[in-house]
Amino acid sequence: MNFFKEAKALVKANIRDYGMYIALIVIMLTFTIMTNGLFMSSRNISNLLDSAGYIAVLAVGMTLVIVIRHIDLSVGFLAGFLGAIAAIFLTQMGVSVWITIPVILIFGALIGLVNGVLVAKIGIPSFVATLAGMLIFRGALLQVTEKTGTIIIKDDQFNAIGNGFIPSIMQINGLHLLTLLVGLIGILLFVYNEISNRRNKMTYGFEVMSSGLFSAKLVLISAIIGYITWILAGYNGLSWTVIIMIVVVVIYHFLSSKTVLGRHIYAVGSNPEAAHLSGINVQKITYIVFGSMGMLAALSGILFTSRLQSATTTAGTLFELDAIAAAYVGGVSSAGGVGKVTGAIIGAIVMASLSSGMNLLGVGISYQYMIRGGVLAGAVIFDVMTRKQRA
Repeated sequence: MNFFKEAKALVKANIRDYGMYIALIVIMLTFTIMTNGLFMSSRNISNLLDSAGYIAVLAVGMTLVIVIRHIDLSVGFLAGFLGAIAAIFLTQMGVSVWITIPVILIFGALIGLVNGVLVAKIGIPSFVATLAGMLIFRGALLQVTEKTGTIIIKDDQFNAIGNGFIPSIMQINGLHLLTLLVGLIGILLFVYNEISNRRNKMTYGFEVMSSGLFSAKLVLISAIIGYITWILAGYNGLSWTVIIMIVVVVIYHFLSSKTVLGRHIYAVGSNPEAAHLSGINVQKITYIVFGSMGMLAALSGILFTSRLQSATTTAGTLFELDAIAAAYVGGVSSAGGVGKVTGAIIGAIVMASLSSGMNLLGVGISYQYMIRGGVLAGAVIFDVMTRKQRA
């Protein structure tokens, strides 16, 4: 009985962190029942994760931008524009894919830095500065694609980023072995990280959950990772999009939660004035966060362009709104200073799951937009209510 009481108290105290996971599980179970299991089929889960990839990457960057109390509306068309530039490099200029990708990422970071300078140095509100960028990149995208309308990419290496899968060592009963091995490594790293964090907290006298509840958490999350890996292994295995998504979230989770830079970002978001008085260079942090956002927008553009195997005049449309929605659904606070990059990924998967499930059920696109809008409104209401409770 104490086990359930402790679990209930833990969920209640950390409802912001656990709420999104509970919502995702409920959504997945609901659609699985309503589609007679089709929603959780290997093919659908693989397509769902691939379709969430380019928005998830944007949502990671957007989370940090919102954490420091700003917004970036330019990222959608920036992603579309840089994706088109990548297509021009590959098709019209004959540049190698190994040179194209780093150059595009650097372009994105530099453009993000310009946004950071406009906001932090000149003092233009981020909404206005990035709205101007949004219009500029919309025009730039139309300019570079106006001759053909669509730039077809025939580079197999580039197209594999958005459509390819990791190689298979061998098949065991129709299952992709390398995917299973990656999943196993993921579970082992997760368990090691959790045990290490628990030991560190105990060393410094912090309160930790009981051994029983901690063991149950390890088993449950390991089982979820294992189950998703098994589902993907039953199709074509892990896609390169999912691998990139995992690498991005691991790097940004480490930077935001384990480094001085991460602590400074959250300090600036919680109280910029206090952060400045304590010696933190608020301008520098703003530059870094916006530069990072630009680089991730470039990566998102690469993923989307690769997935379509072409650059189009409409690429990037509403990407920024999907990224903002994913960040808020993932638990970022509109007041700043609160939000995790892991939550952003879950938020992106929640939104992709809603779209996938409603498509399988044949729900009209008009209703889909209204439902997704309702989910976003619910996430912001949840944020406001939990902040009032803490206050």
